[in-house]
Amino acid sequence: MSHLHTLPPEFGDLLAPIHAFLRCDTPDAWLEEARQPANLPVVLRDHMLCELKAAQSAMFLIRKYAIDQDSRQALQDWLKPYEDFAYKKQGTLESLKGRSSISKKIRARTDLPYSQALIDKMVLLIKEELHHYYQVLELMQNKGIAYENVTASRYAKGLFTHVKTFEPDALVDKLIIGAFIEARSCERFARLAPYLADDIQKFYISLLRSEARHYQDYLTLAEDIAGKDISERIAYFAEIEAELIRSPDSEFRFHSGKPEATPNSL
Repeated sequence: MSHLHTLPPEFGDLLAPIHAFLRCDTPDAWLEEARQPANLPVVLRDHMLCELKAAQSAMFLIRKYAIDQDSRQALQDWLKPYEDFAYKKQGTLESLKGRSSISKKIRARTDLPYSQALIDKMVLLIKEELHHYYQVLELMQNKGIAYENVTASRYAKGLFTHVKTFEPDALVDKLIIGAFIEARSCERFARLAPYLADDIQKFYISLLRSEARHYQDYLTLAEDIAGKDISERIAYFAEIEAELIRSPDSEFRFHSGKPEATPNSL
């Protein structure tokens, strides 16, 4: 049973910018659904896949915008064991142990001024997301929850459909979206943690600092690469993100919206 009903006071300062950035809190109806013991397997399975997708999104950004040709294969090789487990059920928890760090040097393109900054932040993010993936899988194994793939929620797709089609605006939009996804993840970990078993609770609280930093890293990169005020674009995506969170959703997932009155069986 959980023994924590509120987060430790020191997390107030950490979460304040997150709450200011997001236009709405997670609906209580989602929290009620997420804290049901019967939904724990879905929460953990989807959370694990979200960690992988976060790593993949960061990889795609630096492959497309920041690294030289020789470095692209090294990135693909880095993520391949995790992708093989998630999508092909190849490998084991033991085979993934210690694989979250990349062994080869990633070299920046020389024709874009922001390449190295993008690499520095995204490589660290990938490393942390893959480590979190492993930690979720380890939790699942300890609790006897078998891994099964789950379909993605509408959340990320609902954000990315609004990305501009020309550069550098498209890259800036993708970075802003990355900031919202990380901020929402941080907010949900904080809301859900007090209602979970002690081991999951402790794990989710441990994720708050990295998720908050990831949100800020994405936002800083977006501002630096844009080279201009992007507050209007941030506000645009803030409304889209809030609508996805507040509106009824037919399936329960980690980033899903407000559950419908009669949720579909999972």
